[in-house]
Amino acid sequence: MAQKKCIHIPENSTPLQEKFINYLMHDGKKNIARNIFKNTLQIISEKDQYPEKVFEKAVENVKPTLEVRAKRIGGAVYQIPVEVKPNRQLALAFRWIIGASRGGKGAPMEKKLAGELMAAANGEGSAMKKKEDTIKMAAANKAFAHYARY
Repeated sequence: MAQKKCIHIPENSTPLQEKFINYLMHDGKKNIARNIFKNTLQIISEKDQYPEKVFEKAVENVKPTLEVRAKRIGGAVYQIPVEVKPNRQLALAFRWIIGASRGGKGAPMEKKLAGELMAAANGEGSAMKKKEDTIKMAAANKAFAHYARY
């Protein structure tokens, strides 16, 4: 009879980091995702003294406050700006950071992820551009905000 493997959770891992690891995971390979995240923090620690703070700042910077939702009213489809709920803010931030990291070619995931996190913590990078584009789109469609109540 096969024994169940017990996955060791590091003592210093925060719930935010665990959630990020879950987003990073592919095909249920949590150990691989955890190793990638650990190696990413080590790469960041070579350049910055507090890698956990860099991670938290990056996530905080990438969280969007507004987004647009398509709504069909009278045969026309309007892009209506709406506020983003906190859970969705976190999900979008994780998705954009990981997506930007996976988009790069030629380097190991640890290096790409470390670069993207450090760029996001400094207010630059692909994930930050995605956030700015989303907010610009919401600002451009402010005229349709009155349709949000329908």
